Amino acid sequence: MPTLSIDDIKVEVPEGTTVLQAARQAGVKIPTLCYLDDVQSIGACRVCLVEVEGARTLVASCSQPAADGMVVKTNSGKVRDGRQMVVELLLSEHDGDCQTCGRSADCELRTLALDLGIGELRYQGEKTFKMIDDSTPALIRDTGKCISCRRCVTVCNEVQEVGGLFAQGRGFATLIGPAFSQNLSDVVCVQCGQCAAVCPVGAIQERNQIDEVWDALEDPTKTVIVQTAPAIRAALGECFEYPAGTLVTGKMVAALRRLGFDAVFDTDFTADLTIMEEGTELLGRLKKALVDGEKVALPQFSSCSPGWINYMEHFNPDMLDNLSTCKSPQQMFGAIAKTYYAEKIGVKPEDMIVVSVMPCTAKKYEAARPEMNDSGVQDVDIVLTTRELGALITQAGIDFRALADEEMDAPLGISTGAADIFANTGGVMEAALRTAWEIVTQTPFPFPDLHVAPIEGLEGVKAATVKVEGAKGDWAFLEGADLKVAVAHGLGNAQKVIDQIRNGEAEYHFVEVMTCPGGCIGGGGQPRFTTNEVRKARIAAIYREDEGREVRKSHENAAVCALYEEYLGAPCGEISHRLLHTHYFEHDRV
Repeated sequence: MPTLSIDDIKVEVPEGTTVLQAARQAGVKIPTLCYLDDVQSIGACRVCLVEVEGARTLVASCSQPAADGMVVKTNSGKVRDGRQMVVELLLSEHDGDCQTCGRSADCELRTLALDLGIGELRYQGEKTFKMIDDSTPALIRDTGKCISCRRCVTVCNEVQEVGGLFAQGRGFATLIGPAFSQNLSDVVCVQCGQCAAVCPVGAIQERNQIDEVWDALEDPTKTVIVQTAPAIRAALGECFEYPAGTLVTGKMVAALRRLGFDAVFDTDFTADLTIMEEGTELLGRLKKALVDGEKVALPQFSSCSPGWINYMEHFNPDMLDNLSTCKSPQQMFGAIAKTYYAEKIGVKPEDMIVVSVMPCTAKKYEAARPEMNDSGVQDVDIVLTTRELGALITQAGIDFRALADEEMDAPLGISTGAADIFANTGGVMEAALRTAWEIVTQTPFPFPDLHVAPIEGLEGVKAATVKVEGAKGDWAFLEGADLKVAVAHGLGNAQKVIDQIRNGEAEYHFVEVMTCPGGCIGGGGQPRFTTNEVRKARIAAIYREDEGREVRKSHENAAVCALYEEYLGAPCGEISHRLLHTHYFEHDRV
């Protein structure tokens, strides 16, 4: 346990702690740009410079190990001058316009310049090579704004293990992007947006669709409805200075009404619908395998996360049959809205515009997939991220904090607590278990407060075994069976589970995968900056939302039951299979 002095504060830290971590433990703030908690500490940007007694030069605190007896100064004149010089040099290369940049309000480089008191730039020189890559439906790259911090490279390669972005060249000529300076559309990119979530400037951002929403709302010939994903309610408040984890469900609904949407609905409705379809599909696969002796693709993988679907299509095409055929809740909503709901209100599908608010940039890609048109037209027309909705509300001049809470519209706004927890890693699995248990045994779900502790939390891969007791009727064959489930979040963790299954190291019946760390609450379109502490706060908020519900199991959603009675017939029936299920395709890898 080395003991060191940081600005005359004595601090004892575990062996292997960096000076930056020790400073944080001592309550001393050191600015950073390239650093990512628990992921990257490479000292690339040099913004975290500190003075260490006896060292010849200033050192990068994020990569400098703390040593016993070390004396550190974080605010000497030498340190301030060094940091100012580093940031000024970054600004001299940065080809960005703070007056119009979409990141101006939350740009980390701009904030650092202000914090360091930089009033003028002493260095003038050549700007970074500028190229706009708008080749994908979800993301736009502007190389001129890139400061080569390598955060995006680390997230893409080490967390998601996709490998779409690399640092190429050296020195001033360094270019961050796909190999050989290709566009994102020409390489393997799952559109998850984690690169945009960690970028400190405006070099990678989501494709902005706010103007499309304004155009739709101002078109008198269109009925414009909106759906909001469960993760939005625990994060949107951060766009309006609320602490992370503040639930703003009612204010969000009120703001959407003020914007002029004809109806405000909840993706939670089709999350409940997903449980009915996906759970029935899983039970059907188990029956074919255990009773009929058929060869069935097991385990069944969840299919709610479009980045995960893209990943499977690129990297594991031999296991596409293991994916549930269910569409994501977003796409189920679009199909139901433009058929069942459109018929109810007497509107033609082509005269209805469905807008989604999602925590995920890959949802933009998903909505544009050519097979997502089972309503006869494109099922979901426009997808906004949480950040875009925050900007839309601000543009409209709405005082978000002053709004009184309002309720979602019926029937597609009625949902349960099981749907809320879709936002969290482990949530889809827990929601599925709540319903599957009660369908199979016709007895109450046995876990305390309906939560399955082994599959909650931020551990990368989680597993649980549920012993079936009291199986009845058509499901009696499951009596005494050990139902083995796993949960993974972050695509690198998902690949670990796949490798275990392939190698015979693990056997599961159902696996939930969420593309982003923490699940949808940590999506690529959520308010920045998403640390583990922020993830935990949002996760806790979602569980509070679930626990505050009167109905907490998907099969008890009266509006979903009515949908089956009035329109769909039965889960995985002919109509629901046509509208709510799909298939996936192998992609060529570059």
